[in-house]
Amino acid sequence: MTMKISRRGFLQVGGFSFAVAMMLPRVAFAARNSLKSMRTGVQPGNKTRLVIETSSKPSYSLSYPENQLVVDIANMSADSSVKPTLASGTLVSELTQVQAGDHLHIVAKLRKPIAKLEKSQIMLLEPNGDNDYRLVFDFSASATTAQKIVESVTAAATTKTPPKKHIIIIDAGHGGKDPGCIGKGGTREKDVVLSVAKRLQSKLNDAGFKTYMTRRDDTYLKLAQRAEYAEQKKGDLFISLHANANPSRSVKGFSIYTLSEKASDEEAKKLAESENAADKIGVDGFTEFERDVRAALSSLQQHAVAEMSEEYANGCARAFRANKVEAQPGPSVRHAPFAVLRSTVPGALIELGHLSNSSEEKLLKNPDHQNRLVAAIVRSIKNYNFDV
Repeated sequence: MTMKISRRGFLQVGGFSFAVAMMLPRVAFAARNSLKSMRTGVQPGNKTRLVIETSSKPSYSLSYPENQLVVDIANMSADSSVKPTLASGTLVSELTQVQAGDHLHIVAKLRKPIAKLEKSQIMLLEPNGDNDYRLVFDFSASATTAQKIVESVTAAATTKTPPKKHIIIIDAGHGGKDPGCIGKGGTREKDVVLSVAKRLQSKLNDAGFKTYMTRRDDTYLKLAQRAEYAEQKKGDLFISLHANANPSRSVKGFSIYTLSEKASDEEAKKLAESENAADKIGVDGFTEFERDVRAALSSLQQHAVAEMSEEYANGCARAFRANKVEAQPGPSVRHAPFAVLRSTVPGALIELGHLSNSSEEKLLKNPDHQNRLVAAIVRSIKNYNFDV
């Protein structure tokens, strides 16, 4: 007796046909996501923060039954071993898991009703250090209709307070006796980044930000001085500009780095060592600072500030790609122990391109390309959520 499978997926045995799909076990085409942790906390402005950590990037939706926030995550099973960590003083009184077919509903029981969350109130953070993917929701109790009327009348009767100007610290890397890397054509990193920094300051000032530059001329500054300056000026965001070099002259493209005690890869580690060697300061230094400054510097390891830096870095990478700026092969956002980033001010170190690549060396000197880089950074800062 002959058997064969037709192009339509039927098993033909003699003169009979059978649907193969009915005879074979079901195949899972995607690995299941898993729940790692659930926690709440209190943010400035008496906001409640709900964080849901998952092993893979979650596909989710939200619904708002009475006095509840329900996060529906696809392709996930309930895990009774994951116990919620609930902080006092939040709107969340209880967190439970409810299985609904192939979806897991994480139900936050609320003490007061909330309004539908806006896009700006939701973050999806990439893995960082010991953390996996994190869904972050920030919300407050919604005002009743009567409260909204009172607030509206009160606001109309008082003079509006002008919105706060967010403070951006722009750090042009290297300078003075430290030229940074030098391209084959003689282009010095310290000159390129200073030019970009000045253009960036002008555009950010025009956009309504308050800006400070760590250096405006060919001055040498220690890395610790740059970090301390950001603290003194009470910066909301710290942007350190650099240009890269690579033993392989074919490598080109931008990359962005945030602070981590452990480098994300060997290349990030070597780059941090190279940048830190500019003034021979180790990332565990800063002993020349007063005790309160040292305490402030160490606080960058606090979870919230690290997450804010990560959020900005990912948004910056998206802005660069949107502005058609070529990325270095591999991850666009990496992590390493950069001394200049060791501050309580959220921030990132941006490698604008590679001077070791001859074509990119020419681009980095070109005013039009510098303006494109600046436009991408301005875009990333405008899109950054300063209020989280």
